[in-house]
Amino acid sequence: MGFEEFEPIYAEPKVEWSRSSDSVSVPLRRFLMRIFAPDYYNLKIQVTDYHLHTLETVKSVLQLEDMRDSIGIGGSWSDFVDYIVASFKSEDVKLVLEKNSDPDGPLHAKLVAQKSKGMPVISISLTKLVDSAANDAMENMSFGLFRAFKFVQNLVVQEQGRTSQLTKAISVEEEDSGSIQSQLKKRQKLQKMNSLDKTGASVLPSNNGSRDSPDKQSAQDPVSKKVANRVVPAYRRAKVRGALLQDTEDDKDN
Repeated sequence: MGFEEFEPIYAEPKVEWSRSSDSVSVPLRRFLMRIFAPDYYNLKIQVTDYHLHTLETVKSVLQLEDMRDSIGIGGSWSDFVDYIVASFKSEDVKLVLEKNSDPDGPLHAKLVAQKSKGMPVISISLTKLVDSAANDAMENMSFGLFRAFKFVQNLVVQEQGRTSQLTKAISVEEEDSGSIQSQLKKRQKLQKMNSLDKTGASVLPSNNGSRDSPDKQSAQDPVSKKVANRVVPAYRRAKVRGALLQDTEDDKDN
């Protein structure tokens, strides 16, 4: 039971004078609040306006256990710590200041917070710091806030780096996908062209086959046979032979 993983809380509480205070008409500055665990067994709360008022308190685990019983929050210790965190991170955290008529009198204050309306109210009293204690508190709050800022900044930078790497990976995947789709379209186009070529090649032999088919040849054969078997009349054969003989004699005379 302790604060082993307690993350510091920084917030700006709403500042107001208590109704019983004699300084209600005095204007108030803005305050910065810091809640953190300096060790495993204690919780420290600091508020400051970096001008006149710096207040602080330290609550041990035992003191917070007593407070839990008094305000009626059940559950485990971790549930109670979660409730404290949620309450002081809400937008309804108030810093209530109180001062009597004596200008040199002490300033009293308390932090009031609740997770939401109707839930148990956490009220913690604060004591004003003076001189070096106040200066040390303001210094620690400033550097603590700076460290918290750097931590968040590093998280943002790391997240931006991961986002950049993811964007590059997505870009590469999109390029690869586009290249694959382009190759697939080319392959489909080539397969379609090859299919058309095969279809044309299968049609041409059938036409030639029909042109040279036995039925067609048999239809042409009778004509050629008739021409080959036609008998030349005798008188034409003699005439041709005579002409040939005459031509032969003429050649001899020459």
